[in-house]
Amino acid sequence: MCLKNGYLANRVLGAKISLEKEIIIVDDGSTDGTQDILKTLSSPLFKIIFHRDNQGKGASIRTAIKKITGEVVVIQDADLEYDPNDYQKLIQPILEGRAEVVYGSRILGSKNRSGLSYYFGGKFLTLVTNLLYSTKITDESTCYKVFKANILKSINLKCRRFEFCPEVTAKVAKKGIQIYEVPINYYPRDKKEGKKIKWRDGMEAIWTLIKYKFFD
Repeated sequence: MCLKNGYLANRVLGAKISLEKEIIIVDDGSTDGTQDILKTLSSPLFKIIFHRDNQGKGASIRTAIKKITGEVVVIQDADLEYDPNDYQKLIQPILEGRAEVVYGSRILGSKNRSGLSYYFGGKFLTLVTNLLYSTKITDESTCYKVFKANILKSINLKCRRFEFCPEVTAKVAKKGIQIYEVPINYYPRDKKEGKKIKWRDGMEAIWTLIKYKFFD
């Protein structure tokens, strides 16, 4: 889990799930006082890693993967758009042996919608994914992606930034692993509240999906 503030870290800590938690926090070279907050976290469940410089979401996840010792992995952004109380229903299909990879779908779940450009951009990315990889998912760009740890560790990720989502989706699909979806809650932010996704990230995501369809 890649977290940036103490409030969300404690929400993750307090979320009720039927597994023992291991919370891996990656501070990606923040300069807003987050590092000072993270240094005050005292739970032995926290593993805190500091990047000296900002490297991007994908690089942070790749750093975190190296520290995983558990059997199930939940990816958590730090922007408070996603609800840690959804963890149990996200991991349940894996615990019951019905899935190896689970995505939390905002389309199947929350009635809240992000801005039009984000919403339709996500729908288009999902359509491209389904066409290229013969998947049947509804929300490719969701943050809540859950994996059996051995599956995630077996994927040779090269992402640095937001292209983590299309890269991991492409490589899971190419392994022939079905992506299971469950509905989740969603509380979207806008640009004024710090949302960082831009049109070029969408273009990069499309290129990533195309690239990994034909190359490793």
